[in-house]
Amino acid sequence: MSQSASQAAAFFRDVARTGRLWTVRDEGGYPAPYGSTGGRAQPFWSTESRVRRIIKLVPAYAAFDAEELDLTQWRDHWLPNFRKSGIRLGINWSGPRAAGYDFTPDEVQNRLAAQGLATWSRPPAEG
Repeated sequence: MSQSASQAAAFFRDVARTGRLWTVRDEGGYPAPYGSTGGRAQPFWSTESRVRRIIKLVPAYAAFDAEELDLTQWRDHWLPNFRKSGIRLGINWSGPRAAGYDFTPDEVQNRLAAQGLATWSRPPAEG
């Protein structure tokens, strides 16, 4: 298994277990750099220690603060916006360049459903 695959597997396992995830933010908002597929991707991490390691090691993230998110709120409010905007989700990016896999919102939802979160099997209704 590649490093990126290992990191992605850990993300889905960790967030399914804890119901929490992390991103970064500064006064300008949330970053969405170009991901591994060439499109924009907002990064998310499964633990505080992972996101803090990136903030410490990767100069491009040094000015950001870690932000903890509730998984259910993220599903209900964030994922629909990512679907509309076409933003992908960077999952447990790691290393000196903060690199790894990025997924579509539907791919993330399907993988979380596979972790036993039955309520993740269908996108929430949009209002």
